[in-house]
Amino acid sequence: MKPAQRQQLFERLRAQNPKPTTELQYTTPFELLVAVVLSAQATDKGVNLATRKLFPVANTPERILQLGEEGLREYIQTIGLFRSKAKHLIQTCRILIEQHGSTVPADRAALEALPGVGRKTANVILNTAFGQPTIAVDTHIFRVANRTGLAPGKTVLAVENKLLKVVPEEFRHDAHHWLILHGRYICKARKPECWNCVIADLCRYHPKTPAPENR
Repeated sequence: MKPAQRQQLFERLRAQNPKPTTELQYTTPFELLVAVVLSAQATDKGVNLATRKLFPVANTPERILQLGEEGLREYIQTIGLFRSKAKHLIQTCRILIEQHGSTVPADRAALEALPGVGRKTANVILNTAFGQPTIAVDTHIFRVANRTGLAPGKTVLAVENKLLKVVPEEFRHDAHHWLILHGRYICKARKPECWNCVIADLCRYHPKTPAPENR
């Protein structure tokens, strides 16, 4: 994809959704951290259902630590891998209290040192909570980047690095949200809605999926 096409791609996504953000519900960086850790191999909808019950009771490292691993499980047991996530979150809360004054650090190395927090989660926190122009490549963004020709790569890290190079600076902060939402609702894995896509003419995916009435 040529630079002028990338510019058009993001201009169209911006026109469609001027202020994109995560679908995870949160009010503080810590709540976002908890939600993102819980979202691994789970849907945002499922995570939101759990955190709506959890956060009114415990939404700080101290309060979650007071719940304990067993108490935390009761709130998140509807989410996949809830046992390991509860363990990681309890460990994370302890580290935040002991090493970071109960605040979520705005630093990649410090974030990735937290149990259950990898590069993708760190990128989400840095971008969404702290406004840094990072791009967290999940399965949706990986698919969109490769399928459209925007930033093809064989690994998640390769796609992330390429996106950081080719996404125009004015779009870099919001690119993560535009691409993930596009992959989630339009450029779906099995049946992409090419007929309903604002960037279809810029996309290298062939053959384009026809509209249902034309099949």
